Amino acid sequence: MEKALKTDYILEMRNITKEFPGVKALDDVNFQVKKGEIHCLVGENGAGKSTLMKVLSGVYPTGHYEGDILINGEIQRFHGIRDSERSGIAVIYQELALIPELSIYENIYLGHELKKGRVIDWNETIRQSQEMLKKVRLNVNPETKIKDLGVGKQQLIEIAKAFSKNANLIILDEPTAALNDLDSENLLNLLLELKAEGVTSIMISHKLKEVIKVADTVTVLRDGKTICSLTAEKGEITEPVLIRNMVGRAIDDIFPKREKKEFGDKVLEVQNLSAVDPASGKHLLKNVNIHARKGEVVGIAGLIGAGRTELATSIFGNPRGYRLEGQIMLDGQLVRFHHPKDAIKAGIAYVTEDRKGDGLILLQDIKSNISLANLKELAAGGVINKNEEIHVGEHYRGSLNIKTPSVEQLAVNLSGGNQQKVSLGKWLYTKPRVLILDEPTRGIDVGAKFEIYTIINDLIAQGMSIIMISSELPEILGMSDRIYVVAEGRVTGEVDVKDATQDKIMELATQ
Repeated sequence: MEKALKTDYILEMRNITKEFPGVKALDDVNFQVKKGEIHCLVGENGAGKSTLMKVLSGVYPTGHYEGDILINGEIQRFHGIRDSERSGIAVIYQELALIPELSIYENIYLGHELKKGRVIDWNETIRQSQEMLKKVRLNVNPETKIKDLGVGKQQLIEIAKAFSKNANLIILDEPTAALNDLDSENLLNLLLELKAEGVTSIMISHKLKEVIKVADTVTVLRDGKTICSLTAEKGEITEPVLIRNMVGRAIDDIFPKREKKEFGDKVLEVQNLSAVDPASGKHLLKNVNIHARKGEVVGIAGLIGAGRTELATSIFGNPRGYRLEGQIMLDGQLVRFHHPKDAIKAGIAYVTEDRKGDGLILLQDIKSNISLANLKELAAGGVINKNEEIHVGEHYRGSLNIKTPSVEQLAVNLSGGNQQKVSLGKWLYTKPRVLILDEPTRGIDVGAKFEIYTIINDLIAQGMSIIMISSELPEILGMSDRIYVVAEGRVTGEVDVKDATQDKIMELATQ
């Protein structure tokens, strides 16, 4: 390592270039972070944000990229994640790396246990865990198991874990993606409090309002290049400026307008639906009544854990095996679905919130993923017509604007927004009349969101009924015609969008 020069920057990444076969993921990127600031890194999916952080964290070690990393003016050579951690860098990924069955204190010190001789000193581990929890303003017993905590508290445990490694630069990758509004607010306030104590944070986020709230500086990446760095001090961090630099053009309204028209008849109606988890005996849904009309977007709002996904899966053939009571009606006729294939056959499709776990087979190509839910359309005598499968894949690649050189591309190699479009294409190929979208834009950038919203408007114009579950209230208000609010498995309110406000929805969501 070279001798450190006096500098205001805790981190400098100079002329970073990283190539994969056929792709230049980072192209001469420069990135500077001042001590004690909150620095946000933004850009569309595939812009290079995650790749840059993998270079910084040692996932891509020295020799696998060009350029220099400097910490406090000193050039670093990271041969792995341990080297990055020793220099005071901690990365908190969107998919939390906690073990549910272990306690808080076991998770905080996992991998760097406190020992007395050769034996772990559990008393000291608990004592120091309490100190770490105080730092992140979390008042819980360190002996509590992770599985008994909500996602918001688990996120704070990850930050406590970073402090236990003496981190002085914390990188948070989409930290609020899985959080409700209240937990997101608490986390952002914590970052501001930590900044006041001199802690430096880098936050990657697609939620521009959150970026605007906390960022001192924002660096924008696009197509693997540094586009600009903007500062709050100069008043440069505004939504229009961020969007223009991220996508290369202005988007005047993130929620595209659609022509208002009269809705058709009720297509789907749920009457007095209740659901019980047979394993725990917990009531997940209690006498839920909702309906969706032809050409209508019905929003389902509520806090995480309120029962929104349980409602969606109960309608979609009940794959989780809940004990159900109540009725589901299609076009006024009672239907009974014993399996998701029954729901698909009846014209109902469900785009899951977990596109990587449940929505796609990541190690299969795009065309195979799109055809997966409707293979009978392609099969003759039990053999899939591969040419027709390519034709179908190409159709949805074009109509959904899936950015890929080929439908033979593996889904795992696509950006989050393009993976979401493939998941959507899979269900559109079943030709549904009712489409349930569960968190359709989670973890995707503003440009991809706009494209998903435009697709929703096109489907509505064709007469489809859409039920959209979302934790983002601006999205619910911007895209819905009518909104149901769910709390603790009950529908606590039904609001026409013209009468809806964020305050009214939050009030109903906390009843």
